[in-house]
Formats: sequence, structure tokens, C-alpha cells
Amino acid sequence: VNVGCVPKKVMWNTAVHAEFVHDHADYGFETPCVKFNWRTIKEKRDAYVRRLNDIYENNVKKAHIDIIRGYGKFTADPEPTIEVDGKKYTAPHILIATGGCPVVPSDSEIPGASLGMTSDGFFDLEELPRRSVVVGAGYIAVEMAGILSMLGSKSSLLIRHDKV
Repeated sequence: VNVGCVPKKVMWNTAVHAEFVHDHADYGFETPCVKFNWRTIKEKRDAYVRRLNDIYENNVKKAHIDIIRGYGKFTADPEPTIEVDGKKYTAPHILIATGGCPVVPSDSEIPGASLGMTSDGFFDLEELPRRSVVVGAGYIAVEMAGILSMLGSKSSLLIRHDKV
């Protein structure tokens, strides 16, 4: 919700609107001087995600579900038990929603790696980059390159040449 599906869909829809504006003349619409403001969509997108987070958390609370935030580990106790920040929790079933975190190589592993960002960093951008390079050929990379390009960033997509 925070840096994946929802904000990416907002940005995708933004790019779709840019494409429609680009094609307006073909349908008889005169749209002189249409300007795009990255900061506006970033602020609105981020506010939308915060609103969704509040709605989800309120729904969980209404369902009388405890949210436990922290670093947890299973214990050697006989019943299924997890310890989070020094406190133990036991239940017949334990769900651990770990999330994910990308690994960024060091500059010694890949020279210049620190100049890049992960796809999560895309959502932190305060302004549209004049130029962008997206590394990868998964659907997220292709979508990000398309979004950036449609919104006005001169974009390149890099993929490995040794793979089909």
C-alpha cells in the first residue's frame, strides 16, 4: 500500500492522463499550454496513501485485532511463541507479516551504485527528473520507465543482454 500497488497505480493513472492530453488534438480538443506539476501529484498521492493507512488501521482495531510492531523472533517455548522487543506472545497460529526491503549493492561491488535508488525511492522524488535510467525488465521497471517517460523525463530502460 505504501510504496507499491496503490501509489504506483496513482502514478500510472497520472501518466495515462498525460497521454490523453497528448492525444487531445487528434480528437479535436485544443489544449494549449497544459502544464504538469510533479509536487501536486506527489502531495495528493501521499495524502491518499496516508488516508488508506488510517482506514486500514481503524478497520483492524474495529475487528479487535492487535497490531504488534517491532522485531520478533520465535522462541524455544513448547507452544508456538514469538518474542517481540522482550515481550512473549503465544497463540495457536502466528502470522508474521515481514514486508520486504531491497538490498542496494555497495559502490565497491558496483561502482556508482550509491547514485541510484530502489523503486521505493521513486515515491520520494520531490520533482520529476529531467532524465532517468531504470535498470531491470520486470513489470515494475517497465511501468516506472513508462510513467517517467510519459510525464516528461527522458527515460532509458536497461536490461541484461544475455537473457531472453
